[in-house]
Parts: sequence; C-alpha cells; structure tokens
Amino acid sequence: MDDEQLLRYGRQILLRQVDIEGQQKLLDARALVIGLGGLGSPAAMYLAAAGVGQLAISDFDSVDLSNLQRQIIHGTPDLGRPKAESAADALRRLNPDIRVEALSQRLEEAELREQVAASDVVLDCSDNFATRFAVNAACVKTGTPLISGAVIRFEGQITVFTPGRDDSPCYRCLYAEEGELGDTCVRNGVIAPLPGIIGSMQALEAIKLLLGQGKTLRGRLLLLDALSLEWREMKLRRSPGCPTCGGK
Repeated sequence: MDDEQLLRYGRQILLRQVDIEGQQKLLDARALVIGLGGLGSPAAMYLAAAGVGQLAISDFDSVDLSNLQRQIIHGTPDLGRPKAESAADALRRLNPDIRVEALSQRLEEAELREQVAASDVVLDCSDNFATRFAVNAACVKTGTPLISGAVIRFEGQITVFTPGRDDSPCYRCLYAEEGELGDTCVRNGVIAPLPGIIGSMQALEAIKLLLGQGKTLRGRLLLLDALSLEWREMKLRRSPGCPTCGGK
C-alpha cells in the first residue's frame, strides 16, 4: 500500500481485526452487487469506501424519479441513465482507488454464473424472486458466499449463505420457488432509511467474510420491525429436499 492508501483506510487499519494485512485482503477482493436500488446503493458505497478493490455492479434498469426517495447512489441529474452506469460514476468519485465494472445488461444463466465464480462474495440486493433464485443457484454451483437482504414497508431482513461450508442452507431452503409473491415495494411501499440500514449491514457482512473475522449471519435470519425498532432472529437449517442444494 502507498501513503495515500494508508491515509484513506487508516481508521480501518487501526482495528486489530483489520490491520494492514486485512486491508490488503479487501484491496485484493472482488465483490458482485446484484441490484443498485435501495439496498445496493448503500451496500456498494460502503464496499467502495472500505476499499474492496474490485466491484462488479449489476442492474439493467434505468434511474426513475420514484427511485430517488431511497436509492441514494443516484441523483436527479441521473434520471434516465442506466443504473449501473450512474452507480459506477458515483463509486469512482467516492474512491478512485478501486476498479468498478458496470454491468447494464440482464445477466443470463451462463454470464451470471461466470460473474459469480469470479467473485469472492455476492450481495443480492435485487427486488424480485426470479433474480434471487437465479443468484442463489449460481452461488450454490460455484460455492460463492451470498449475502441476501430484503425490505418492504417498515420491515427488513438479512442473512448469509455459505454454500458447501458447514452444512449451510441456501436461499431456496428458506423460500420455495413458487412464483412471485404479491408484496413488493412498488405495490406496498417502503420507508426511505430502511434499505439503508439493511444494505449497510449487507456490506458489513461481506467485509467480515472477506476478512475472515467475526461471526456472520450464516444459519441465522435477522428480521427488523422498524416501527418498534425490534430485531428478531430465526435459525435456518438446510432442507434435505431443497432442489438447489439438497443432497449436495
């Protein structure tokens, strides 16, 4: 690391769990962020600020005025722009020390698996079950850790899956693949700061995984009721009948 990097990441390097060795791990790492909306905005920004050296960011949508209430990586001048390009510009302004790969096309199965396999960790910040199931399947096939977050109304959830390690469950152990559910942010709304809370936690869990420090949320689902500011924890177990990871 050069002097500028030591200054930029100095507050992290002071932490005994990070130090120079850990910061170098982050600089050498590659994270894939799927979705650059309410969750992906803070997740990508904190990964960039923390010095995760390579960020692949994926979203095939464009910035809409209705996004700006919670998708803080985009601004009013970005209206109509592809979200991946808008987010990439914001991340490069935040930290020119890192490499950002903007993926504005829909990632089909082969390309998605290729991107997942090339990454050390994947953050699912998408807003639909089809994408979540596809990302989960790619992570199971490649053995790539997955941090999954979701928000709606005043409710949020987050968990971590580590396929092939310690009998970890996968996303389909938690949700059966039976089509889309009716509850979406478009139909039901979401309070502005809530995706920021969950998305920031996704970034934190990713950094812990990359550093090999602390206890992650593997096998635990955290549920947040933002109206009462109460957290609940559910234990997750691998499903023997899971069509994605069962019997592997």
